[in-house]
Amino acid sequence: MITEHTITIGSLEWFYREVTPNNPNNKPPVVLLHGLPSHSYIWRRVMDNLGEQGFRAMAPDWIGSGFSAKPDKRDFPYTSDAYEKALGEFLAGLKLDQVSLVVQGFLASVAIQYAFNHSHTIHRLIVLNTPLSPEIKLPWLMQQWTIPFVGDMVTQDPLLVDRTLEKGSGFVIEDQDLDIFRKPYLKSSAVGRALLTTTKNLKLSQTMKDIEKGFSAWDVPTLMLWGMADPWLSADIPEKLTANASNIEMVKLDEAKHYPQEHWPKEVSEEIITFLRRQVV
Repeated sequence: MITEHTITIGSLEWFYREVTPNNPNNKPPVVLLHGLPSHSYIWRRVMDNLGEQGFRAMAPDWIGSGFSAKPDKRDFPYTSDAYEKALGEFLAGLKLDQVSLVVQGFLASVAIQYAFNHSHTIHRLIVLNTPLSPEIKLPWLMQQWTIPFVGDMVTQDPLLVDRTLEKGSGFVIEDQDLDIFRKPYLKSSAVGRALLTTTKNLKLSQTMKDIEKGFSAWDVPTLMLWGMADPWLSADIPEKLTANASNIEMVKLDEAKHYPQEHWPKEVSEEIITFLRRQVV
């Protein structure tokens, strides 16, 4: 059963979902991090499956997203460095000394940077459809959020969530689920402003150069779990990483697109659980 919590760390209030299994295994907790413009609800089915198999799992809403705090940009700059620092403080606040990280989507690259800089705290890394290369560009749907005046209007439209999640996943999402994804946008204009600022500050080109360099020295067991029909991110980069590193493996989900966890939770969960249980020789 998924429970909902908040924790205040410094000046930031985090909202997160958690599964605590009845029969826990001895594996490190699993932390699942969402991309844009979703929030932790996108991991609900995967979290249920992890809990059933004995894994403690937590999925926070990034600052500025979902039901976490949405401070003014003067108080939180919404940069990669700020997000990376905040993530470290969140994990420390929950006394999570070692975790397996599961990341997906635009903004999740921040978590990969965190992993590279704190590799001693990372048991396993699992990457689903996340930008990994300096050649990656924001999809046009997201680029619109950064255009002066246009972005201010678009990011205040609750239907932005519907359009983006359904466009990226390629499938219809149930109305009752869309209601929850939309809810932050209906409660406050702050989430739209935070999305606009975050997207402007992603600076993908520089971030991706850092990630490309980071993978060259990365030796933690890593799984690339990839929706092969993703309209925004090709499989070329994870395939190259897998070919060039003994610690990285890849599983392809042929029909899944940009948000595999939304419509392929059974397959995603099975692969994650198998990978987390495997002994490293």
